Amino acid sequence: MSATVYAFWNNKGGTGKTSLCFQSVCSYAEQNPDKKILVVDVCPQANVSELFLGGLTNNGSQHLLQRQGHVPRASIGGYFQSRLPAPFQKIPFNPWEYITDPNQYNSSIPSNIKLVAGDPLLELQANAINTLSNTQVPGTDTWIAVIDWLKDFFDGLEGEFDTIFLDCNPSFSIYTQIALATAQRLVLPVMADDSSRRAIQNALSLVYGFSLPSSIYQSHAFHAKLQRAGRPLPKVHLIAKNRITQYMGPASAYAAVLAKIEADISQLLKTEPQCFTFNTLVDGFYEVRDLQTTGVVAFAKGLPISKLKQGKQNIGGHRVQVKEQYRLECLDAIEGLAAML
Repeated sequence: MSATVYAFWNNKGGTGKTSLCFQSVCSYAEQNPDKKILVVDVCPQANVSELFLGGLTNNGSQHLLQRQGHVPRASIGGYFQSRLPAPFQKIPFNPWEYITDPNQYNSSIPSNIKLVAGDPLLELQANAINTLSNTQVPGTDTWIAVIDWLKDFFDGLEGEFDTIFLDCNPSFSIYTQIALATAQRLVLPVMADDSSRRAIQNALSLVYGFSLPSSIYQSHAFHAKLQRAGRPLPKVHLIAKNRITQYMGPASAYAAVLAKIEADISQLLKTEPQCFTFNTLVDGFYEVRDLQTTGVVAFAKGLPISKLKQGKQNIGGHRVQVKEQYRLECLDAIEGLAAML
């Protein structure tokens, strides 16, 4: 697989992961117009898919339902459904049957982005997929066979895309493990609170096995099963400190929490450097200002901030004001984040 694969993930919800993924991928596509980009929404909520397909006010939900109603189902759930009858075999399939061109539904999306839409079917499939991955079949590593479903999909697209972005569910469900096992680089959004600090610690424990309480867990852990199969683990590429920059910069209470997160990562850079793509904190952390009204309006309309206009906007019958100064500050923050990808 020649494409570079990023996963936006945190096993804690509410960190702004989906909005950061949407905005930074759009900005990345604008900065790299010659690169072919694929977004895979590995989340049953499919929020990032709705954004790419139009958002709240431009029929994103209806467009998503239309793609999910396609035959075959044009979504990640549709692809996984095709694998269930013969889960351990690489049967021929056409990956393009599951891919959507969001620009056809939402003209504000850069034309070099393609999408595999999310699907609530993932939750229904999770138990079946998990059971299959633990099936005993002589001569077959069934867990790896299932974990490789996305890898098989990308292998079928060899040479078609330069960069792939995965928007992952805030969980460690089997479909999240499938995504993380395929990713090369992790983008971890965090909020400036103690729960985000614990979430980062938990995320690193889940992926790399740090601080597991017993060797029993170690042998069955995600990292151990991948390593036994000779597969690389993804590396942390960027920690996005989200919604921390207020009008006058990071508040002191927020800064104290973030300092603890940075101290945790600084220690790991010394003891576990192989888990990171960066060597210094300045290369691995990025502050994203609070997008405030600008972000809310862009989210509702399914618009990259670069395409959002200043002035009064009608959102669900409410009039809201997008101030140009704040829009430009948000745009600068998102463009800076995308430049680090």
